[in-house]
Amino acid sequence: MCLAVPLKIVEIDGLNAVGEVEGLRRKMRLDFIKEPRLGEYVIVHAGFAIERLPEAQALADIEAWAEVENAL
Repeated sequence: MCLAVPLKIVEIDGLNAVGEVEGLRRKMRLDFIKEPRLGEYVIVHAGFAIERLPEAQALADIEAWAEVENAL
C-alpha cells in the first residue's frame, strides 16, 4: 500500500525539490505543481508532489500521522 504524505517545500532547484516534515527531509519532483513556492505544503506520492495543501490541513494531517505513530 502506498500513502501520500504532506511535506513543506524547503528547497527548490528547477523541478527538483526537498520537502520536510518533523525534521525528516525527502527529495521530490514538482512536475505537477504550477509555480511552486518555498514554504508551501504539498501532498507527495511516489516522489512527486501531486497537489497543494492548505497549511491548516497539512498540519492537521501531520498531527494525525503522529497520533497513529504514537499508538503503535
